[in-house]
Amino acid sequence: MGKSLNPSKRQKLIAHYDHRHLQEQPLIPGLPDHVAELCLSRVHPSLLYSVCRSWRRLIYCPFFPPFPSLYALFFSSSDNEIQLLSFDPMSSRWETVPPPPNPLRLLVHHPSFLCRNLPVQSISVSGNLVLLAATAPNFNPALSRPLIFSPLSRSWSLGPPMETPRRWCAAGASGPTVYVASGIGSNFSTDVARSLEKWDLGEEDEMDDFRWKKMRQLKDGRFSTDAIDAVGWRRKLCMVNVAKQGILYDAANDIWEQMPEGMVGGWRGPVAAMDEEVLYAVDEGKGLLTRYNQDSDNWEVITEVESLRGACQMAAAGGRLCVICGDGEILVIDVVAAPPKFWTVQRPAELEPLAVHILPRLSRLDFLLPTVS
Repeated sequence: MGKSLNPSKRQKLIAHYDHRHLQEQPLIPGLPDHVAELCLSRVHPSLLYSVCRSWRRLIYCPFFPPFPSLYALFFSSSDNEIQLLSFDPMSSRWETVPPPPNPLRLLVHHPSFLCRNLPVQSISVSGNLVLLAATAPNFNPALSRPLIFSPLSRSWSLGPPMETPRRWCAAGASGPTVYVASGIGSNFSTDVARSLEKWDLGEEDEMDDFRWKKMRQLKDGRFSTDAIDAVGWRRKLCMVNVAKQGILYDAANDIWEQMPEGMVGGWRGPVAAMDEEVLYAVDEGKGLLTRYNQDSDNWEVITEVESLRGACQMAAAGGRLCVICGDGEILVIDVVAAPPKFWTVQRPAELEPLAVHILPRLSRLDFLLPTVS
């Protein structure tokens, strides 16, 4: 679901963690702590959570294998701010996430756009949440650099400056690499509308590679007026605009390809790729959950769920889908189970979900943290 910490970052986290605060008694009587940790890492976190306080604290340590959690970007109409919250599946509670250095005051609602929100475009890559594009109150692009949140270090950082900050673009990831295509800057530009740039998080420690690199351009600007999820799938990016025009970008060979007819034909709502291998889609009009079959170039119906009608965004990881439904509720679907299992995660009161992501759980230096109801 995301890469593990590299050795230097891992050692820094461990060095700053007061291990004596982790437990009031040995993790497993008679065993050294490092051996006990190896043994307990093979047990499902939900079991460790329910046994005792020391094991409960252990599963949130920076150096313990993280379990996946749901993260959501919410819009608060009371203060016009964007909030990032994490839903802990162990405690079944929403938790506050450390805020970015500056409040996220982005334009989400405007009288000129009565029927839709102004997009706030975010992706998950290598276990991080990356904010890439949004609209400022003056209608200019709000972000000149990506804003990155790392759950494992509980910190925000900035990515390299974009040559042309933009909004209404295509944004996605393939492996550890972030891609931004097309879109609109402060003013419309054909060059920006046809552009494709990438930034490799896997090279973030190399200063010479801390930059965006231009890749092969699109042949036209037909993707420049939509906020599009560029879905990473088998080393390709899949993009479909509102006009149901589809295209594939081969990231390995830096070439653009036509999207298969069956693939674009079944792209009727939010789409997400499980481990970048299996494409799932929601037919927002019919409430159908489908899975793409590359051999037959069609979408196979998995199930029909009434609450999926009007779905607007979806994330996939760890065998589960998280979907923002038309009524603003968040539906979780276990697609590994047969038949699939469904349940709703109750969102915090007076907050409107804009996007959901599945990322590693938050690391904690203390178990008890503020929560929101």
